[in-house]
Amino acid sequence: MEIDFPYSLSDEEARARLEVLGQYLANRHGIKVTWADPTKARFMGKYLVVKIDGELSLGSGMAKFRGEDPGFLWRNRAKDYIQGKLAKYLDPKNDAATLPTS
Repeated sequence: MEIDFPYSLSDEEARARLEVLGQYLANRHGIKVTWADPTKARFMGKYLVVKIDGELSLGSGMAKFRGEDPGFLWRNRAKDYIQGKLAKYLDPKNDAATLPTS
């Protein structure tokens, strides 16, 4: 499964917001998020019955998620969930201090 999501924030601000998203995913769904370096994070866990296993890279205004395809029945739901979270957390109109962590 591949998702490309453009953002208009600086790469540093995008990373900070994605760290908050990682806290949310860990607290809410038990999805483990680990940063390999400043531009790459690994996601491992489940959302509902869908396995989330992939890597998110960011830079030059583009967040790219590359992960395991959950199969035909769950693919759209998984993509919608990931895209929705990226849209919320990388939207400059949303104050970073008010983004949920749980």
